[in-house]
Order: sequence, then C-alpha cells, then structure tokens
Amino acid sequence: MIKPFPVDEGVMQSIRPMQFRDARRVAELHHAAMGTSLWSMLGLRFLQTLYQALVDSPYFIGFVYVEDGRVRGFIAGSLDTSKMYQDIGRRRFMFLGPTAALGLLRHPGVSLKLIETYRYFGVSGADDVPGESLFCSFEPDLRGKRVSGHINKVLFDELLARGHRAVKITTEVSNEGANRQLQSWGFGDAHRFRFYGKDMVTYVLELAGHPRLEARSRHPAV
Repeated sequence: MIKPFPVDEGVMQSIRPMQFRDARRVAELHHAAMGTSLWSMLGLRFLQTLYQALVDSPYFIGFVYVEDGRVRGFIAGSLDTSKMYQDIGRRRFMFLGPTAALGLLRHPGVSLKLIETYRYFGVSGADDVPGESLFCSFEPDLRGKRVSGHINKVLFDELLARGHRAVKITTEVSNEGANRQLQSWGFGDAHRFRFYGKDMVTYVLELAGHPRLEARSRHPAV
C-alpha cells in the first residue's frame, strides 16, 4: 500500500519553476549525472542552449531545487514530448543546430544515436500517455535526503493540475535504483523495448486519486 508523502515544507519552499537564467547550471547538473547520454555527449554548450529552448516551449515543465541562491537539482518533464521537440526544433533550430554540430565534430559517432532518437516515439510505448518525466539530477550530497521525492511530487502535482491522468518515465531495465524508486511510487511496467542497444522499460503512474498527489501545483518563486 502506498502511503501519503511526508512533505517537508522547507524543501517545498526551495523548489520553483525552471527559468531561462537556470539553463547553464541545469546543463552542468545534467552533464554530471548523464555524461554518456546522447544530449550530454553533444557538450555543455548544446545542453545549455537546449534548456534555454525548452523553458520557452509551452509543452515543457521544469523545476529547480535552490539553496542559498544556488540551483542544486532539477527535474525536466513535458506535457507532450513529441510536440515539445517539434516545437523547439522548429523555433530554435538556428541556435540548437550549430551547437549540436560542434558536439558532433568532437564525437562523430553520436550521429548514429541522433538518427536513432527519432525511433523513440515509435517504440517507447504508452502512446496514450503524453505527460512524461524526462530528466532529473541533484548534487551528490543531496542523495538520500528525499529532495528528489519532493521535486517529483511537484512535477506530478503540476501534471495532475493541468488535467493529465497519468505520467510516464522511461529508464534502463538494468537501473535497479531507478526501478525500485519508481515501483515505490506505484509506477507500473507498461512496455519494454530496445533502444541505443539497451533494454528499456516504460513505466506509467496513474495520477488521479494517488495518495501522494494533489490536483494543484506548489512552486513559489525563490
């Protein structure tokens, strides 16, 4: 049985919506946690440009955790990931294209992964669930302090407040820590597939009526 989430109001007060000014720090956190991922291999400059584009997209939802004026963690999600990438590709390609090209010059092998990325929406499953949690990263010393649980709750509350009945998350089958955390929230295994040569699983969580969620968002300015 899933119990209500024990909310720490101090942590909640330190979470706010991601803004354009956060892009550089968010890029650093993303790169530190996911340095071998496709977007990270395109470089910090690309990641910064990507997050600057994302915060301007109507399909993006992102939050940051701030202590003493410093962004120490973040979560990035979407109302519809396919539409979000189409939106930023159409409106921000003139900025994203050159920075991606610089990354490809440094790591030409990434071009094959970049091409494969277009397969994601056709193979990842749960097509009837547009809301998605995409990336989450924190400074190492925050692990085990339940900050990630709070920022996940904020994202899920926001999706629920916007009328989404469910949210999906994709992770590697071999990522035991992520799998345990998602299952502890009540995520169900919805689909399995191969991507980037790895076994992947798409989890889905029903938001409506979930004991840890509220149909409202809580993200004061910090």
